[in-house]
Amino acid sequence: MAYRQTPAVEARLQDNRSRILAAARALVSEGGWGEAQVANVAAAAGMATGTVYRYFPSKAELFAEVLSAVSQREVDVLAEIARSGGPATPRLHTAVATFVRRAMRNPRLAYALIAEPCDREIDEARLTYRAAISEVIRSIIESGREANEMRTDVRPDVAATVIVGGFMEGLVGPLSPLGRQQRRTTEAYRREVAQLADQIALMACASVAAPPSNVRRIPRRPT
Repeated sequence: MAYRQTPAVEARLQDNRSRILAAARALVSEGGWGEAQVANVAAAAGMATGTVYRYFPSKAELFAEVLSAVSQREVDVLAEIARSGGPATPRLHTAVATFVRRAMRNPRLAYALIAEPCDREIDEARLTYRAAISEVIRSIIESGREANEMRTDVRPDVAATVIVGGFMEGLVGPLSPLGRQQRRTTEAYRREVAQLADQIALMACASVAAPPSNVRRIPRRPT
């Protein structure tokens, strides 16, 4: 007869896995991927290093799952905004601004997820979820085109790729609060983040806004 794990054993195994992931995320939030060595993760989770490897055969697999879990939550939040209905421009503004504000709650983790040099497996997971975010933004732009709110001379997928690249650069670029050490609990920091989120969202919306009917479009040059 095949052995079947009891509910208690299954719960314990799942609890161990959750503790490992939580410990790894906390370490990445504090010091990036370099801080989250397996020995450090094991110590933070209160278990032996070998136990961590029972659940995650390699450090890269552990990191990729941390990135996937955090990133999927952000995709889900944006998808809910995209499905909320109403004009597309306010939805696009809300989606971009929400992403920025949520990322800036933990800027060190945001940098690790978006731009910090990392192993190939982590970078592949990063690209997967960046593509998922771009797809959500594309869906908003597509609905805006159908409602004549947004320009029709640029493909929605191209526009979405540019917008996502732009707001992620806004988070990790030299003008971002990420570039300065600030206490995230201060009112000044919260105001700066709110302003940054609004400015990035305004630029995203402006890039796909339908031109006024009295504005003559510049003809394209033959390629």
